[in-house]
Amino acid sequence: MNPYQQMLERLDKAATLMGLQPSDYEVLRTPERELKVAIPVEMDDGSIKVFEGYRVQHSSLRGPCKGGIRFHQNVDSDEVKALAAWMTWKCAVANIPYGGAKGAVTVDPSKLSSRELNKLTRRYTAAIMPILGPEKDIPAPDINTNAQIMGWIMDTYSTFAGYTAPGVVTGKPLEIGGSLGRKEATGRGVALVTQQIAAKTGLDIRKATIAIQGFGKVGSATAKYLYQTGAKIIALSDVFTGLYCEAGLNIDELLAFAAEHHTIKGYQAEGVKEINNYELLTSPVDILIPAAIEDQITEKNANEIQAKIIVEGANGPTTVEADTILERKNIIAVPDILANTGGVIVSYCEWVQNLQSLSWDEEEVYQKLEKLLLKAFEEVYSLAESKGTSLRMGAYMLALGRVVKALKIRGIFP
Repeated sequence: MNPYQQMLERLDKAATLMGLQPSDYEVLRTPERELKVAIPVEMDDGSIKVFEGYRVQHSSLRGPCKGGIRFHQNVDSDEVKALAAWMTWKCAVANIPYGGAKGAVTVDPSKLSSRELNKLTRRYTAAIMPILGPEKDIPAPDINTNAQIMGWIMDTYSTFAGYTAPGVVTGKPLEIGGSLGRKEATGRGVALVTQQIAAKTGLDIRKATIAIQGFGKVGSATAKYLYQTGAKIIALSDVFTGLYCEAGLNIDELLAFAAEHHTIKGYQAEGVKEINNYELLTSPVDILIPAAIEDQITEKNANEIQAKIIVEGANGPTTVEADTILERKNIIAVPDILANTGGVIVSYCEWVQNLQSLSWDEEEVYQKLEKLLLKAFEEVYSLAESKGTSLRMGAYMLALGRVVKALKIRGIFP
């Protein structure tokens, strides 16, 4: 399943629903810039390994490009292109002044020492530096990258620039210009959107049963905040295992267990049993939150989904073919380009603080997150309702409308 082709199918469908001509949005079907780089690294044993790196800028029509960097052994150029495009739509849905970008290195970081990871990060940064900058392209963390890696990127860029440039990257440690609230922003946003869609459909979140696929940065924060609302999370998984408990899992205990063991595998409690990924996705729950990786809900398992609502914490977890099946079953899917925008919203807050030498407290950051995210949710929901279409198409139409308007204002050069 080519993720970029999946994105294009949805883009074309949204454009058709809006009555756009191909000439209105043709430039948005192709990334503005694709950079592929070789990253030679001297390993601890003295050998040299060369890794492949990517940075794709999909659109800068509405502002500097914005998007995370992932380190993963299976990443390729089509995946990065799709992720960059999704960032364009995500930023437009949230109505923040960014375009979309994404970066990646094809590597399994668990097989590198800290020293090797440092070298890899810095060499990758140097390789893509011509297209980076606080007013050009601002990376952030993604799968297998974190605040420390963002710190190395900032330091490398600053060293070459000759001055400290905290605004070149977001998701940094607090000590060098990071923002309070950034670490859990995506998960907090997913939880907030889950509460909103539950309210719209008349579901009491305090009585809802929930399954969450993924217990990394997004899934764990989502679980934490939903658990605090009183929701019953009965199924949960990470890359190693899945857990199911009909009476509800103790999320506080699981967070502590995962912090110590770096997995939830091995956790034991009364009524808890291990399940596989298929069993989690098809659990008999009110709400399913895929918060892991792409292509998890497909035509192969969509018919077996029992949840009434899906909230996409991950990027691209549902295929185009699965969408058709879910719509036929009247399952509501809150799309990724709306549901997981909390991270980029708080990244925007961090960037603004850096550019203006400001420092907001956590409450102020979360107020801005909530204001922007709730406004985006209402706009998407209202548009989808008025057009009689899915929330995904509502989000795509909202985003595409804003980007196309920017394109018409700016025009085609020369």
